[in-house]
Amino acid sequence: MTEASAVSAAVPTPDHVPESAFYDFDMFHDPAYVKDPHKRIIDMVENAPPVFWTPRNGGHWMIMSHAANFEAARDTDAFSSEMIPYEQMEAMLAAMPPGTPHIPRAYPINLDPPNHAKYRQPVQGVFSPKAINALRDSIRALARELVAEIADRGECEFMSAVAEPLPVRVFLKLLGLPLEKFAEYRALVKAHLSEIAPDPSSAMKRLQQVAAAMRETVLERRDDPRDDIISLLWTVEIDGRPTVLEDIENYGVLMFIAGLDTVMQGMGHGVRHLAENPELQAQLRANPELVADATEELLRRYTFTVPPRRVARDMVFQGVQMKEGERAMLFLPAADLDSKEYPEPDHFDVKRGGKPHIAFNAGPHRCLGSHLARVELNILYEELLAGLPSFSLNPQRAPKFHGGHVIGVEELHLVWEK
Repeated sequence: MTEASAVSAAVPTPDHVPESAFYDFDMFHDPAYVKDPHKRIIDMVENAPPVFWTPRNGGHWMIMSHAANFEAARDTDAFSSEMIPYEQMEAMLAAMPPGTPHIPRAYPINLDPPNHAKYRQPVQGVFSPKAINALRDSIRALARELVAEIADRGECEFMSAVAEPLPVRVFLKLLGLPLEKFAEYRALVKAHLSEIAPDPSSAMKRLQQVAAAMRETVLERRDDPRDDIISLLWTVEIDGRPTVLEDIENYGVLMFIAGLDTVMQGMGHGVRHLAENPELQAQLRANPELVADATEELLRRYTFTVPPRRVARDMVFQGVQMKEGERAMLFLPAADLDSKEYPEPDHFDVKRGGKPHIAFNAGPHRCLGSHLARVELNILYEELLAGLPSFSLNPQRAPKFHGGHVIGVEELHLVWEK
């Protein structure tokens, strides 16, 4: 398949979209985007409207500027996280024939307030800084082990050797899922994130597959609880009532998808930057206390998540008319490269400080797992810099990426002196 043929078909542009708010961009298959995502994003920040309509993938809005993303992320009345309204979904499920398999819903991320808080509050403590700090030693031991395994090779494909097994193994253990199903679980996550899925039934089927893959363990933990998140979920209450299997599956599909993909992509983007900048590696080796600051700047410079929203009502947003039911993407990677917020946004500055990034989103849906992600990223960079000499990109094997709701690194080949 050629690059041109991979781009999705364009749909007609709605009459209410002016030419000034139109920009042709495929967030899954744009050739320049897939070749080098953040280079393409910088070009778009400079040349695309701050909010624009694209005719690709069924047609939707892209929210680019930092100000627009910050506003949209916090205005849940206008930009809903429920791709199907809650009442409509409940009515649809109630109308299904008896015995119909449960359709999991990724809660709480696919809920708006006030229902969102009812599901988020019971699991807040699981991902608190105190709880995550207790995992530091085990995360560091695994990171050190993975780096030691590649140190004598002089080269590696970083994503498969380190970036994937580190956070995925940590999260599988945290959830209580069997490590031997690693490959099966990763395949399910990749399939779920591989398309924009305008047809909700397609996404529902994939979520059912994820729930089915977890169900045996979920039921085991109900009858034989252990020290893991799935066991804990059986003990919490949601709005005053005990959890049931459907609740555990709703929580589970969200944690499964988020925990088994996002952090590894942050690692891939960050390590690519380190590989391209040996002077930064030397600076961090000499001043390891700067690693935490470098982590934050890498998250800003290479923000990689694109949360979807449903336009909940007809409105004018940032000077653009939007219609109820349209889709809008919070293009957080562009927001964190907005020159109105960050001077010289494409320049990496380990001591930048100032306005914090929104790589973990903003508002009520700010990432619940941000503390875990930061700990994993900090430890990974520390152990990689301590365990390897100066490393660089393999000049014979260029990095490979994919677009989508998580801008991912498919392959990252590194080389260093043995």
